[in-house]
Amino acid sequence: MTDTDRQTPAAPGDLVEAAGFPPGQGVVRREYDPRLTNADLAPLKKQPWGSYNIFAFWMSDVHSVGGYVTAGSLFALGLTSWQVFICLIVGIVIVQFFCNLVAKPSQQAGVPYPVTSRASFGVLGANIPAIIRGLIAVAWYGVQTFLAAESLNIVFLKLWPGLAPYADVHQHGLLGLSYLGYLSYAILWVVQAALFWRGMDTIRKFIDWAGPAVYVVMVVLCVYMLTKAHWHVNLNLSNVHLSGWSLIWTMCGATAAVVAYFSGPMLNFGDFSRYAKSYSAVKKGNLLGLPLNFVMFSVLTVLTAAATVPVYGQLITDPIETVQKIGTTFAIILGGVTFVAATVGINIVANFISPAFDFSHVSPQKISWRMGGMIAAVGSLLITPWNWYDNANAIFWTLGLLGALIGPLFGILIADFYLIRGQKIIVDDLFTLDKDGAYYYRKGYNPVAIKAVILSGVISLASVIVPKLGDVVTWLPQYGWFVGCGLGFLSYYLIARTSSSATSAPAEPAAAAPAVAES
Repeated sequence: MTDTDRQTPAAPGDLVEAAGFPPGQGVVRREYDPRLTNADLAPLKKQPWGSYNIFAFWMSDVHSVGGYVTAGSLFALGLTSWQVFICLIVGIVIVQFFCNLVAKPSQQAGVPYPVTSRASFGVLGANIPAIIRGLIAVAWYGVQTFLAAESLNIVFLKLWPGLAPYADVHQHGLLGLSYLGYLSYAILWVVQAALFWRGMDTIRKFIDWAGPAVYVVMVVLCVYMLTKAHWHVNLNLSNVHLSGWSLIWTMCGATAAVVAYFSGPMLNFGDFSRYAKSYSAVKKGNLLGLPLNFVMFSVLTVLTAAATVPVYGQLITDPIETVQKIGTTFAIILGGVTFVAATVGINIVANFISPAFDFSHVSPQKISWRMGGMIAAVGSLLITPWNWYDNANAIFWTLGLLGALIGPLFGILIADFYLIRGQKIIVDDLFTLDKDGAYYYRKGYNPVAIKAVILSGVISLASVIVPKLGDVVTWLPQYGWFVGCGLGFLSYYLIARTSSSATSAPAEPAAAAPAVAES
């Protein structure tokens, strides 16, 4: 694709434009099949994001209540503070490595993750990974909105204590949620939808602000807690003394938990890397936003959690609970609002944008990016996350099983782009149903990817289900992502190399976005 082609205006009648909303930034060429294309999925005309935008993206994704609680939960494994710190850093370096891998095809072609998946799954088969990832995001979107609503409830009750009866689901509740809970959930649902509706540029500005704001509050909270503890904290927060292989296996499990926590954003990181000026900007942003940023986050997490023991007599890993115990109105409002903003940031980043592209991909001419996002928002409300979030079995059978398929999808994408295609992709062929297109395969589906995802997916699911039901090898489920990713990678590569339907690396280089020097 030439620079001139990229400047071709979007095809008239595009759904988003026809609905009266600003059209997407993608450039729809005349020969693109409308069943595969809209202005949101098409290759971008401009890729304006620099390394700071990627850095800010990760600040919103890392500095959240969920990330804080996940990091704090590692203490329950019997690890000391320095061991937790090591696990956090090793885990995030692994995340950085895989994010760099998955970022390249989308940045190179200027298209989101589901479109990139057409190269491996076929132009129609890519709906398989798109739907799986979209469903996971919908479930987590509801959970994160509910958690943010719980934080907002605390702020409301501090300002207006008389609302307490309406926060009690037994006195004033409906379908498992209190009236105040519904109010908080509705406020956050509308705020998130409004931010999303205004488009990626508004989202970029929001996460550019939200990430640093949470950082400041976390630093203030950490210094406050250390001051209350007179700067004397015990970094050995466990009564269990691990050594030898027991220690090694526990640390490996903790590291795997860190990677699993980021598995969703890792898979669809191409939804964001497509906006980057260059691949070097992506790598620099990932370096700043992941290991370097995460070191500071880990230090703040470990020190703040450690300080809660001498100050409150117990280990507290939830920042909202820590702020609530401070007791002052100013602290609760500042901390509550900031952490709510952080949760909104990660929710939009990880669980709104992804299903927006994924659902739009299923029917581009009927479902725009905005429509896809709203489908996810409505779906997250219909599943009433407050009723099953505290149910370990419900979470396992919904998110656990879907999550077991993230690894295979990741492995297949990486094996196809780096081993089979030699890091080359024909952008125009991602948008055609012509039988001679590079990614048409058999009726739009790549049998190699279908076989690989079934084989690796079944084993990955079994690695989670069998230990759960049989109470055997109970340590295996925590490595589910690695099992699925490795099997997906190997099975796709081996089947592709021995299958007549597999295509070799295309002779033509990728039709990448116009080169833009990073400022």
